[in-house]
Amino acid sequence: MKCMILAAGYGKRMMPLTKETPKPLLKVGDETLLDRNIKNVQSNGFDEIIINISYQGAMIRKHIQNHYKDSNFVLIEEPHPYGTGGALINAKKHLGDGSVLVLNADIFHDFNLSKLNKEVECIHLVGIENPEHNKDGDFNINLDGKVFCDNKNQLTWSGISIFNTKVLSKIYREDYPFDSWSNIVLPEIAKEKVTGEICQDLWLDVGTKDRLELANKIISKKLKNE
Repeated sequence: MKCMILAAGYGKRMMPLTKETPKPLLKVGDETLLDRNIKNVQSNGFDEIIINISYQGAMIRKHIQNHYKDSNFVLIEEPHPYGTGGALINAKKHLGDGSVLVLNADIFHDFNLSKLNKEVECIHLVGIENPEHNKDGDFNINLDGKVFCDNKNQLTWSGISIFNTKVLSKIYREDYPFDSWSNIVLPEIAKEKVTGEICQDLWLDVGTKDRLELANKIISKKLKNE
């Protein structure tokens, strides 16, 4: 099964750390965020990895070439970041038919990807209890496992999901950038076609310098306890 890792963003909230280094190549402990996610993906049976790159993309390309010579990667270069939705639409021809794991490059987590239902009819979201930086949340999940939104959303999208590519095949647009939540996911939620589950494992969106520092504290504590 294929996996697409979204790695093209500017990482503006991480400046000045991302002035010379793309956010996916920032380190938590002795490994980059990108390496941690690649190893997690590969160890859970995803045999082809597609990565979109843009900002400092040459550094990511060189990193992949130097560290994963025997692995099956497709790198898609965007002249400027296309957004999470634009990245998926631009990558359609590489994603093939059926379901694909979509993963943000800047998350630090212990979620067991092997437990995911790898064949979905539409979109399957992994949610986490609302963190401090997104108190209003994104969605809820009913008893049937269907995702819905109201004014009391208890869950935040973790940046882990499964997309059936037939959802993407219906979208024809090139007005990049655009995001996946508003332009792809929400319309399918409105049709009651999106399913979800809750991650109760370690999860952190490493989108700011403070959260990068926290991730490093967590990994340091883990290593001391081993």
